[in-house]
Amino acid sequence: MQNESIKSLQEALEYSPDNVPLRLHLAESMLQEKMYAEAAGQFSETLNRSYGNTRARLGLAACYYHQQKYSAAVVVYEQLPHQLPVDAMLLYIRCLIKEHSLQQAAELYQKILVQSPGFQDEEIDQHLRVTASSSVHEETDEDEKMLSQKYFMEKPNLKFEDVGGMKRVKDEISLKIIQPLKNPDLYKAYGKKIGGGILLYGPPGCGKTFIAKATAGEIHAKFINIGLHDILDMWVGNSEKNLHEIFELARQSAPCVLFFDEVDAIGASRSDLRQSAMRHVINQFLAELDGVQTNNEGVLILAATNAPWSIDPAFRRPGRFDRIIFVEPPDAIAREEILQSLLKDKPAQAIDTKKVADQIHDFSGADIKALIDIAVEEKLRESMATGSVQPITTKDLLRAGKIQKPTTLEWFSSARNYALYANESGLYDEILRYLKIKK
Repeated sequence: MQNESIKSLQEALEYSPDNVPLRLHLAESMLQEKMYAEAAGQFSETLNRSYGNTRARLGLAACYYHQQKYSAAVVVYEQLPHQLPVDAMLLYIRCLIKEHSLQQAAELYQKILVQSPGFQDEEIDQHLRVTASSSVHEETDEDEKMLSQKYFMEKPNLKFEDVGGMKRVKDEISLKIIQPLKNPDLYKAYGKKIGGGILLYGPPGCGKTFIAKATAGEIHAKFINIGLHDILDMWVGNSEKNLHEIFELARQSAPCVLFFDEVDAIGASRSDLRQSAMRHVINQFLAELDGVQTNNEGVLILAATNAPWSIDPAFRRPGRFDRIIFVEPPDAIAREEILQSLLKDKPAQAIDTKKVADQIHDFSGADIKALIDIAVEEKLRESMATGSVQPITTKDLLRAGKIQKPTTLEWFSSARNYALYANESGLYDEILRYLKIKK
């Protein structure tokens, strides 16, 4: 009966191809009947005739989700208004989870929970929310429950073996964080505490967040990803309170990896700040790192920045971020591993990953992902035109590599000046070695 209705709508549309409501009705009927490819075509055609049509965009994103084209769905959702229906937000969150954008997914899920505090979704909760019952301690008080609801924790499944290359970075993190947990008696014999801080710096898109998650996965620890929006508040004193709450949650959940992304935005040099409010936040941050009034044992603090020269020098004092690690763009072997990983579940035809890796020098991990997205989009066009799945070839990737440019070069042009003229402590020697200016 439904197919007859769709057929009737198609016939009516032949006589009135510019009738947007009719075309939308047909597309939504096809979506309901799980005719995802046909529905996507009709939604796309609607958008050609009615640019920005919200119903058509929502429908197109839903089609992409059901076709497992998660990155394409995310692109569509990003163009939609912020106030989405709950069912659309849930699909958006699922797409973000599939794309490993867990922080963004958690922020969206938080909006749903604010509107409906009792809302639960078993699949999404499994990835994003750690409830009081899954804490290390079975019995938790009301304050701990509130903290668990306010901030999201996850237990990443990533391990170091999932991270392409980065051997030097892995070794340093292992010595500072992983081995103390695996050999606590040995480290205590030398008076070394379990915990501490590592600052990762380097060009954007080179895997700083990824390595932080893999660190948590290696030690089966909880992982809390903190951004500027989690801390700053317009009311005086609330930012410091938020920062204290975050550290308290980490202490209650030890072992826990607390990751501060773009830490230069939170820990900027106090000499460059005019507002006293931000100075108070930085002082609070330093006090929490020191663990003056509390014990940070088992709290592993990782932070990432693209601009280490903007961070207050007090953060680099021993006992705070006492290890500062340069995360360089992946080398040829790592680029090949990243290509293989990203192509693993995609239709591909005997890819010469070594040849491609050799042609994309200076590419970050994010640049490689963008390169593959370009090749995939081209193959999607071909597949839709031919009606059959067209595999990705080495030639496609090489062509995409000429379109996508390495984003790391701009960062190195700035970093080079700091490394040459503001490097009294030798902090940026790794940059000079990477640029082959210093041995």
